[in-house]
Amino acid sequence: MTDLQAKIEERAARIAIVGQGYVGLPLAVEFAQTGFRVTGLDADQERIAALTRGVSYIPDVPGEHLQQVIQAGRFVATTEVGVLADQDVIIICVPTPLRKSKDPDISYVVAAAQDVARHVSGGQLVVLESTTYPGTTEELLLPMFQGRGLRVGKDFYLAFSPERIDPGNLLYKIKDIPKLVGGVTPACTRMAALLYRQIAAQVSELSSPMVAELAKLYENVFRSVNIALANELALICHHLRISVWEVIEAAATKPFGFMPFYPGPGIGGHCIPVDPLYLSWKVRLNGYEAKFIGLADEINQAMPRFVLGLLTDALNERGKPVKGARILVLGVAYKRGTGDVRESPALEIIGELLHKGAQVQYADPFVPMVTVHGRVLEAATVNCELLRWSDAALILTDHREFDYGLVVTEAPLVVDTRNATRGLAAPDDRIVRL
Repeated sequence: MTDLQAKIEERAARIAIVGQGYVGLPLAVEFAQTGFRVTGLDADQERIAALTRGVSYIPDVPGEHLQQVIQAGRFVATTEVGVLADQDVIIICVPTPLRKSKDPDISYVVAAAQDVARHVSGGQLVVLESTTYPGTTEELLLPMFQGRGLRVGKDFYLAFSPERIDPGNLLYKIKDIPKLVGGVTPACTRMAALLYRQIAAQVSELSSPMVAELAKLYENVFRSVNIALANELALICHHLRISVWEVIEAAATKPFGFMPFYPGPGIGGHCIPVDPLYLSWKVRLNGYEAKFIGLADEINQAMPRFVLGLLTDALNERGKPVKGARILVLGVAYKRGTGDVRESPALEIIGELLHKGAQVQYADPFVPMVTVHGRVLEAATVNCELLRWSDAALILTDHREFDYGLVVTEAPLVVDTRNATRGLAAPDDRIVRL
């Protein structure tokens, strides 16, 4: 048994988690609650200041949980990369966005790996959790560490274990979500799997980091393609003048061979709009064009324009142009139950409405303020007066906190992109559904 293995089993290993965002902070608190001493490392001084005060900025991490591990001396937050030299385990959880050209931007991963490489001294386990293209762990990280004369699987351990956190999901927490682990060597895989078995009920050991990297991307390609199919079905049903929601519900009565996906105003969040393009970029370098991925992205990215067309047509039928129209947007987060506006289609739709001269107010119980095209908007409270003020209420995020009965009763026009008003009757056919 190695010293590191013993430390992990005894939960005496010191763990540093680089990146304290929606992946890194929940992971840090989970390990700390399990008994490990955890250091949260982030370059954002405001984040570190908040964490030091015991203030959580991630909805999935209750403030009391953060405060408990701080008070127990099992969690500290810092911007000082020098702490990496004193750690037994280092987990990298930094962002992996796209450039404007839709190529991967792995600059955060590179910077984090360089910091780790400068301080790694042997006997440590390094795990990359950031979603990235297949080959990153072995082609990018491994040479950095080997350049210091360390032998992988002997002097240090290196693995990839994709994050699978679903923000706002109350059913599946970190301990409930199976973990995938692919190490550079079998010893690396076993060591990383041992670590994650301290917090996860199920850990699958894979043959390589590349398998783990591709499995994560395929999960989100699957969702992107099927959402695109649902969105295209919505376009088809619009032309056939039938309800896409009724069609999907009818198909979903089949107890096998079908999984329902639903249309919407577009896709958002960090994963689904971004991750599939990491894969298509990688395979393009290898001489193959991933057709499904490109087509799905094209359909999904076109949905905000389609929604704007629905709204425009509905206003025109009532003799109102978009210019000067009073539009109340209900929901700007990319998904129900969260305040995450990353890549949210609502921002594009609001931006176009403002560009066309509409008066826009928005309501979202999870997003108090949002910036669109440099303009700061503050959330309004949905009430009878605001609904009557509007020429149209545009439902973009189906938060449970909205009173949809009140919306359809008081708003003169409702454009519903999420089927949130299902089963609600409204006078004068004032509801237009996607």
